[in-house]
This record gives sequence, C-alpha cells and structure tokens, in this order.
Amino acid sequence: MFQHILVAIDPSPARRSAIRLAGDLALLTHAKVSVLHIAASAASIAAVLPLEDDAEAKAVLDEAVAELRERGVAADGTLAHGLTTQIPTTISTVAEEAGADLIVISPHHRNSVEAFFNPRVSDAVAHASRVAVLLAPEGPDEQEN
Repeated sequence: MFQHILVAIDPSPARRSAIRLAGDLALLTHAKVSVLHIAASAASIAAVLPLEDDAEAKAVLDEAVAELRERGVAADGTLAHGLTTQIPTTISTVAEEAGADLIVISPHHRNSVEAFFNPRVSDAVAHASRVAVLLAPEGPDEQEN
C-alpha cells in the first residue's frame, strides 16, 4: 500500500500523534518514514524573525526519528527552514521530491476567526499537494490550549 511516508511535524505536542500514526502505518505496510521539520520564521516589514532556533528544531527532529527507529521503522529526517507562509508548499515539494506516497500531518484546532485570517497548514497542504494527505487526530493529552 504505502512505501514511503512523509510525516511533517512542528514543535507542538500534536506532533506525537502524527509520529505515532506514521509509525503504525509504516509497520503495517513495511514503509520507510521520512520526518520533516521546518524551522519557521515570520516576516515583518523590517525583519525576518526566527520562531525556533536551530538547536530546538534539530532536537524536535532527532527525537521523532529516534522514536520511529526504536519501534523498528526505517526512518530518516530532514530539517528545513522557511517562512510561515512557505510551510505548506515546502511540505508538498519535499514529499514529491522524496517520492512519498503519503503525507501525515496534525491539524491544529483554532477558533473560526483565527482560521479565517490564518488557514491551517494541514488544509493548505491537502489542497496544494499531489500526494495523499492523512490528518492525525490529536489525543486528549496533546491538544494545545
């Protein structure tokens, strides 16, 4: 069924459900998992501000890859950098270039006003990608406040 799964993660607790789901699917289908974490930056009129430093971003990525490997999943990781507005495109591009046949990502739940002004990355990836997208539901201990 799936041979190469790309799981896109961020530093939020919701990443755990995406990693767990990608690992479960990989074990069932003997797929390889590539973990992608994008260290995001926000642009203002005067500057580009990193939202996460490289050490933090690498730690998030390394933890995810290690968790998958401990479960017996063939996994690798990629750390990318980009503006918040570029994240959906970057995820789609990396998935296509890697030959992934599934993207696993966690949606972030927000109120309707916030969602109107700032669409979810998962929604944008689902609309932009030529690769199938699976949204990993958050567990009760992973929801952001």
